[in-house]
Amino acid sequence: MKVQRLRIPNSNRVTWLVLDDNYQPVEPISRYLRYLENLERSPNTIHAYASHLKLFWEFLQNFHFDWLEVTLENLASFIHWLRVPADPRVTPRKPVEAKRTEKTINAILAAVVGFYEFQLRLGTIKGIDVYRTCFQHNRKYKSFLHHLNRSNDAKTRLLKLKEPKTLTKTLNQSQIEQLIHACRRIRDKFLLCLLYESGMRIGEVLGLRHEDIHPNGKNQIQVQRRNDNINDTRAKSHRSRIIHISKELMTLYSNYLIEEYPLDIDSDYVFVNIWSGQVGSPMTYSAITSLFRQLEKKTGIDVRPHLFRHTHATDLIRDGWDVAHVQKRLGHASVQTTINTYTHLTDEDLEEEYRLFLQRSPVKLNAT
Repeated sequence: MKVQRLRIPNSNRVTWLVLDDNYQPVEPISRYLRYLENLERSPNTIHAYASHLKLFWEFLQNFHFDWLEVTLENLASFIHWLRVPADPRVTPRKPVEAKRTEKTINAILAAVVGFYEFQLRLGTIKGIDVYRTCFQHNRKYKSFLHHLNRSNDAKTRLLKLKEPKTLTKTLNQSQIEQLIHACRRIRDKFLLCLLYESGMRIGEVLGLRHEDIHPNGKNQIQVQRRNDNINDTRAKSHRSRIIHISKELMTLYSNYLIEEYPLDIDSDYVFVNIWSGQVGSPMTYSAITSLFRQLEKKTGIDVRPHLFRHTHATDLIRDGWDVAHVQKRLGHASVQTTINTYTHLTDEDLEEEYRLFLQRSPVKLNAT
């Protein structure tokens, strides 16, 4: 089986198919992926769901399960198979290291559960009882219309692994300076500085057009969702937002246009291929992966584009920004996402706050 990328003729649209061993589309999966396309899910999301469902179909084939008659017990075996790709009915004599993390397995399960919920709405299957209803006593979060629902019952997924809590990884000032200094080109330096100073997602950066950047004293960038980007990038949020940037970053953008941006191309994309690939075509995710791999090799720093977003948001919160302002700048749909992701205090944060408290405290203890 394989996941096949397709470009729709006479358009910039990209889609994905899951092909069986005879190179024929797996029709139930194809219907679900088309449904996700109609909901305007990003190409990356559809690619991820296709890859997850391919894994599930391989599991079904290996153990001769019919996808129409899958049980909760079968799905539990699928979890075990994701951890250790072997016969889930056989218990190994020695401990075996898990192949996938809890977070990865939960992402795969979410795709499978979504697939079956879609089939249930179509009436293809009777449904699998993958949820349980539990009483939520004194829930902190209440929906806008919670008063219309007299029940405190809530649905939770049975098939979901508990993920270990980890602090959001960030870069320190020295690492950021090393990475920027390692860039040989103004374009690459501008890209890294933009990621750090704006907190934009890499898909938003690669989809930027020159018309989105507003100099002349405003120093603003407008992040817009476009579904026709020829490099398959897309802003995650449906709402556009304005991000304010510094004069220095705008100057770096101007230097990039003057010194490196090709003059003889017809392109409105900000970040384009200049020294490799098709000159003038917008940069792709694979080009970014190659760039960051080179930077990691030069500096020895394990880095990816999203770390700059984490670092930017964490720096804003530590500087005293209100979480609602950080949410607006990052483009999160919910302020709860911002809180859950970035408001984790380290021991150093607590030590610094306590030091400031002692300085402000009107009571001074005398040890003598």
